[in-house]
Amino acid sequence: MDTFKNQSELSFNFDEKLEEPKISQFGFREYDARWLYPEEINKKGLELFGFGLGKFISNKKGDNSSIVIGHDYRSYSEEVKCHVAKGLLASGINVTDIGLSLSPMVYFAQHHLNADSLAMITASHNENGWTGIKCGIEKSLTFGPTDIKSIKDIINENQSPEIKMIGQYNFKNNLRDDYLDYLLGSTKINRKLKVVLACGNGTAGAFAPEVMSRLGCEVIELHCDLDFSFPNYNPNPEDMTMLQDLSNTVKKNNADLGLAFDGDGDRLGVVDDKGEEIFSDKIGLLLAEDLSETYSESKFVVDVKSTGLYFKSKILEKNKCSVDMWKTGHSHMKRRVKEINALCGFEKSGHFFINDPLGLGFDDGLKSAILVLEYLNRSYPKKFSELKNDIPQTFQSPTMAPFCKDEEKYEVVEWVTNEIKELKNNKNMIANQKIESISTINGVRFQLNNGSWGLIRASSNKPSLVIVIESFDSNEEVKLIFKEINDILNKTGKIGDYDQELPY
Repeated sequence: MDTFKNQSELSFNFDEKLEEPKISQFGFREYDARWLYPEEINKKGLELFGFGLGKFISNKKGDNSSIVIGHDYRSYSEEVKCHVAKGLLASGINVTDIGLSLSPMVYFAQHHLNADSLAMITASHNENGWTGIKCGIEKSLTFGPTDIKSIKDIINENQSPEIKMIGQYNFKNNLRDDYLDYLLGSTKINRKLKVVLACGNGTAGAFAPEVMSRLGCEVIELHCDLDFSFPNYNPNPEDMTMLQDLSNTVKKNNADLGLAFDGDGDRLGVVDDKGEEIFSDKIGLLLAEDLSETYSESKFVVDVKSTGLYFKSKILEKNKCSVDMWKTGHSHMKRRVKEINALCGFEKSGHFFINDPLGLGFDDGLKSAILVLEYLNRSYPKKFSELKNDIPQTFQSPTMAPFCKDEEKYEVVEWVTNEIKELKNNKNMIANQKIESISTINGVRFQLNNGSWGLIRASSNKPSLVIVIESFDSNEEVKLIFKEINDILNKTGKIGDYDQELPY
């Protein structure tokens, strides 16, 4: 679909009865919106969402406010963007369309163009068939639950909105160059590095090879050609299929590093020179320890899925750095990083939030990759596998997501939380260990006497739960903890198939 070039091409006839707006209420999630398209939201529904978003922005920033909008490479994303833009224009918002984008490119564009707000059309790592909208007003931040609810309320109250003013439309096609210049900055990589880039045929493939080549890396492309059918696997750096493919390619080519990116380019996965995947929370720990040598007394934020090693780090302790554990989710984490003025935030999913003076505070897979390369460059002649061995070994599960209906998942997590609290109160054991403590900051994370832990929370963007386990003892203990979690979940009768299970 060709992007419309001027507002005269747009139609704002919301009264047209050929198609009634359809918007599933479950698509309004904790900090963004995601639907199956067109089953859960149709074209008129997208226009209505854009109108509601525009009214929300106007209420916050005043009439004639501006928004920058982009889209990923899914086959229907440009179509979705155009209908959302119609609604925004009909609300009186001035729209600047930057075309094919990564989510961090849109975040950057809001800074670069000094726009009042942003909207990115992407379903991120969700499978084909999903669409989504990440949006925000405050620079580098995206909406939280209160904002999303307000937009939902506006939409539900304006099923046939009255059009009083039309915003201006502008297409800007040169933001890509400005964004790449921002990414590269004054970065110099003196070490000759052979790097495999895995993009899963997602949008990052249009950006990552050029960035790494300009840094002087020898680049080996793995599924970097854009293909919205995702013929090999879904671009998700937490997916073991993607990581295994990357691992095989690193070993085959004797590469120094493997880097994996998700569908909208805001997350990073890493495989070392031996082809071993390193979960992103441990990459974050390595970066935090390295950065702490230069930025002593810094604050770092980690999500509830992250390794407990952050709180045992002698290097962070030596450099008087503090670690704050917070809610999972890019919007929650971005806000927390800004709130406490942390140097960086790290999520196990691969979202890295790089704050001043290193970045602008938002999550950017390419910026994160550059940070990793700079770390490897400073660490010459050590290989990444050697650097990884500088931190204690723990045994981690991948992030596992059993199906659970959107309308039931939070209730299920509450029930599971009470079950685990009862186990602790009754001094019952999990995996032959007593429950030492319980955190309910985001779902329920229980820690055992030996430091091992398990997490059960509701997914913020899909009808599923999220399960993560870390053992300080063995993979066998991970399996034991998982079995006991799964036994508790099965008691609810509301759990479906897992997206992936333990690889051992």
